[in-house]
Formats: sequence, structure tokens, C-alpha cells
Amino acid sequence: MATHQDGFTTVRKCIVLFGAVSAIVLGTVAVMASTGHEATSFMWFRGAVLLAVTPLLHRLATRAAEGSYRDFDRLRTSSTVMPVALIGVDLVPGLCPPWYAVLQGLSALALLAVAVLTRTTAFPRQT
Repeated sequence: MATHQDGFTTVRKCIVLFGAVSAIVLGTVAVMASTGHEATSFMWFRGAVLLAVTPLLHRLATRAAEGSYRDFDRLRTSSTVMPVALIGVDLVPGLCPPWYAVLQGLSALALLAVAVLTRTTAFPRQT
């Protein structure tokens, strides 16, 4: 039987995966820029921001696992909104190259898993 903590362990793993993919995205942008390929300021900024958000999401998950409903709710909301925003922006024609959109979509899948886990798992009542 899965426990409340097991669920948060999986959530934290998904957040780490999101961060890893975000680091890969930013690294790929750096390699592309250094080899003379297209690397817009949008791609740099977005890649850096998403990588920077990872520790914040991890902190929310940790605090939620410790019993903070406020942080649980913030994590649940963020992980629901962010994948929609990521994919929505990637669908704007001409904004980013297809390879960038695919990598960002992969990171969105990790957050989508967090959204599903936090939406389907009841938060334990405080005693």
C-alpha cells in the first residue's frame, strides 16, 4: 500500500526530472549558440527561468510532504498551470524552433505527472 510519503517521493523525482530536462534545454541552447546556430534571447531566458524554478518547486514538495497544505496547494496549482503555459507558448508559430518545443514538451510531461499525482492524492488531514 502506497503511503503519503511515497507519493511525495515520486513527486520530488518528477520535479528533479523536470529540472534535468530544463538543464538539458539550456545546455543545448548554449551549444547551439556556440556553434553559430539560432539561439534567441527568448530561448536563453526561458531556459534559465525554468531551471531556476526547479528548486522552488522542490521546496514546495518538501514542505508539502512535511504537512504544509499551503505549499501543497501551491505545488498543485503550479504543476497544473505550467505545462499548459509551456505547451501553449511553444505552439506560437515562429517563436522557437521545433527541437526546442520538443524538449520543453518533455519537461512539461514531468510537471504533468506532478499535477496528476497532486490532484489524485488526498492531502492528509492535520491532527
